[in-house]
Amino acid sequence: MELKDKIIVVTGAASGIGRAMCLRFAEEGAKHIACVDRDMAGAEETAQMMGGKAYQVDVSLKDQITSMIDAVEADAGPIDLFCSNAGISVAGGVEVEDDAWQNIWEINVMSHVWAARHLVPKMAERGGGYLLNTASAAGLLNQIGSAPYGVTKHAAVGLAEWIAMSYGDQGIKVSVLCPQAVKTEMTKGHEDHVAAIDGMMEPAPVAEACVQTIRDETFLVLPHKEVETYMRNKTDNYDRWIGGMRKLNRRFGDFET
Repeated sequence: MELKDKIIVVTGAASGIGRAMCLRFAEEGAKHIACVDRDMAGAEETAQMMGGKAYQVDVSLKDQITSMIDAVEADAGPIDLFCSNAGISVAGGVEVEDDAWQNIWEINVMSHVWAARHLVPKMAERGGGYLLNTASAAGLLNQIGSAPYGVTKHAAVGLAEWIAMSYGDQGIKVSVLCPQAVKTEMTKGHEDHVAAIDGMMEPAPVAEACVQTIRDETFLVLPHKEVETYMRNKTDNYDRWIGGMRKLNRRFGDFET
């Protein structure tokens, strides 16, 4: 899909990958970009940088997502590309309190579900549309030091797969973004953590990888090419891969946000 003249929504647009997506999509000639974030000041700043429109939304709340989708379509027209990019991280393992598990589940997984539930039928009825869901390399490889992050990002990848295989015949295209460490507010202060073992990428190259993947209409967005090798290692010998992850856990398992 080419992005010229398209109507696009990006959640988590106040900074980081979301802001970089908005700026890069604008360069491609998008007709309208909805810059969505809980941080309205940040969303407005992004919107002012590229002539978009800011919407204040807490993506952990279903009604705010569905209302925003309706508002964007009323303001600008049918949404062509919806980028569920907002996400959070929580350090710790199974001992993490239930409310923290529930919060990260709602933001990292259910926000994608709620957007797809409301928007995919609309897209299918008008002949197609595109979803770009941000997960993480952790959704393919897991996350040392954070069970909630690893689990929810696996779920995000699984949901994207399910939508792609269930709605592809109705014209719905899906890509899932799975980077390693990117320089964002989430990763600030964790430059030496395991996710940055292959280096921390700036947001702009990540956004560029998204544009190229959307153009090619392929599923995985892998800005860090090493991830594909790690995936092959995992499927080639699962037990050996887990052994390697245990070594990393001994080195990096005390990760704290």
